[in-house]
Amino acid sequence: MGIPAGAPVFCRPLAQGEYNINYVFRHPKTGKKLVLRVNTGSQMHLERQIDYEYGALKLLEGSGRTPAPFYVDGSRERLDYGVMVMEFLEGISLDYGKDLEQAAECLADIHSVPVSRQNGLICPENPLQAIVDECGEMAEVYFHSELGTPGNKKEIEKMLLLGRKKAEDAKGYQGYRCCINTELNSGNFLMNGAGRPGYLVDWEKPLYGDPAQDLGHFLAPTTTFWKTDVILGQDQMEGFVKTYRKAVRERFDTKGLEERLRLFVPVTCLRGITWCAMAWVGYQKEERLIRNGDTFRKIEAYLEDGFLREIRKRYL
Repeated sequence: MGIPAGAPVFCRPLAQGEYNINYVFRHPKTGKKLVLRVNTGSQMHLERQIDYEYGALKLLEGSGRTPAPFYVDGSRERLDYGVMVMEFLEGISLDYGKDLEQAAECLADIHSVPVSRQNGLICPENPLQAIVDECGEMAEVYFHSELGTPGNKKEIEKMLLLGRKKAEDAKGYQGYRCCINTELNSGNFLMNGAGRPGYLVDWEKPLYGDPAQDLGHFLAPTTTFWKTDVILGQDQMEGFVKTYRKAVRERFDTKGLEERLRLFVPVTCLRGITWCAMAWVGYQKEERLIRNGDTFRKIEAYLEDGFLREIRKRYL
């Protein structure tokens, strides 16, 4: 990093998710603003989670839409957690009312970066089946907990059966693949207004996969409602996809995108619900390192009877 030995480095809290805590600091020699990311766990069950994220950011450096990574240490030899230092980017969280066009352009640029299967990203052969399998694993945590309510367990079980049927009906994906983010809630975008670039900054769970998986996650109601109270209308969703296609500028083949979205949106809803069920159980444990009050309140909202039934009936 080029930091002189013994030079003081002053960090202040920036933001945190469920598995990472971010701090901002200035390089004591250059004055450059940087982010220190501290990883406390892995949703992907990786031994060196932070190294995996660093690798994805290195692949995407040419997109101009992601933070440049400068340093990584996933060994946990000096600290108890994996750490990464990356570029600090300016911007505010995405506003679904005015930033959909910029978000579509941001994703088009990211998805257009050439990536191969040999670049080290996890690559599910059947992306839909992989999501549904993950949903089943997360739901089991709730099913086996004495704290989960019988009504919710029954409703989530119904949703899982419907999700599995959709995955079974879909064939293995053989089309264009790229580095996809898989977690596109509004708080992971940094927007700077029309005519200025927007960024995507949280790369905890990247895959080598179908770009439609990212678009499905971005548009799903379980995503838009997560950090806001927004559920996109059909016109907004169609307008977003149209802008995305235009922004791709034939850099890759988007044939069949809408058909695949009709599968990815409902399966993403299932993933959001089962993640909340698993996380709700985790929040009951006293030893949990990161506790976010707003997140827990949203988790409980997603597990209300009315919300679960509405998602099942409208999307699954």
